Amino acid sequence: MPGLSIAVIDDHPLLRDGIAVLMKRWGGFTLAATGSDADDIVSIAKAYQPDQMIVDLSMPGDVFQAVSDALKIVPAIQIIVFTASTSPEDAIRALDSGARGYVLKGSPKEELFLALQAAQRGEVYVTAAFATKVIGALQQKTLQRQMAARNRLSVREDQIVKLLLLGKKNREIADELSLTTQTVKGYMTSLMAKLNARSRLEVVIAAQKLAPQDGVPGTGRSDSGQQG
Repeated sequence: MPGLSIAVIDDHPLLRDGIAVLMKRWGGFTLAATGSDADDIVSIAKAYQPDQMIVDLSMPGDVFQAVSDALKIVPAIQIIVFTASTSPEDAIRALDSGARGYVLKGSPKEELFLALQAAQRGEVYVTAAFATKVIGALQQKTLQRQMAARNRLSVREDQIVKLLLLGKKNREIADELSLTTQTVKGYMTSLMAKLNARSRLEVVIAAQKLAPQDGVPGTGRSDSGQQG
């Protein structure tokens, strides 16, 4: 990785100096700038546009927002979070903000280098011993989103989803539920919006993910007013 410029933002001077020494030891890096708070993440990104940036989470200011703002200014920057926080939620927020890596400060120093290398390859790196917890938290977050989407469906929409999963067409759904085809189309439009789907196929795919283990979606709410 020849000639990469790198910035280090951490409010502990000794740690900043230590990382700078590591960069020189590894070779191929030029220290572009250092900082000590969230505001510096944005200002350094704008002023120096480094190739890579190593940032801590435990600094004054909103680091997550700063990472997001810096990437809006210079999207090409590869940001690695180097932190003592072992919270999977912090890791997810950092990655959602655009960070390309999440390395724990208690890890072997080589992990920081591996994260920088992974970012150069367009990959995301999470400390190996911590990755399983992050993956588990991501899966739980996905499940919660799916359940939230499912709980937004009305009883009539649940009925239509059930019939969609059986391969029914709009006309067949209308006949089954004593609705007009136009009313079914209206419900399909609503389902597309609620399930973030762009087509009937995507509604079916989303419905498959929402369906409980017995294969019959349902919210248990009353919806007697929605008869079409």
